Amino acid sequence: MSTTTEEKQVESSGVIVSESAAKEIKRIITDQELDESKVCLRVGVKGGGCSGFSYLLDLTETQKETDEVSVQHGVRVICDPKSLLYLSGVTVNFRDEIMGRGFVFDNPNATSSCGCGSSFTA
Repeated sequence: MSTTTEEKQVESSGVIVSESAAKEIKRIITDQELDESKVCLRVGVKGGGCSGFSYLLDLTETQKETDEVSVQHGVRVICDPKSLLYLSGVTVNFRDEIMGRGFVFDNPNATSSCGCGSSFTA
């Protein structure tokens, strides 16, 4: 049985985007009048923040050859290999609650995180 390239990419991605996060991403793409067929959600990390690393979420049309790619709930998700070292198994979720609204990360690799949840230590 052969596997398509897209199926291989989904299997290799370590970042999970929940259905609620995908719905919010699609809403943002529509609100900003972006071309859904060209836009990807880039998930990554950068040094900094109160705990050492900060999470990155960005809508982009730029994809590198080395990026891991998956399609989840109709959203193309990309992550660079260096970020994937820290994000393998991470779930990106979206919450809309009385106490706040926004994207949240459930990172099993984090040894600690800041109070706001936007940075972590690995």
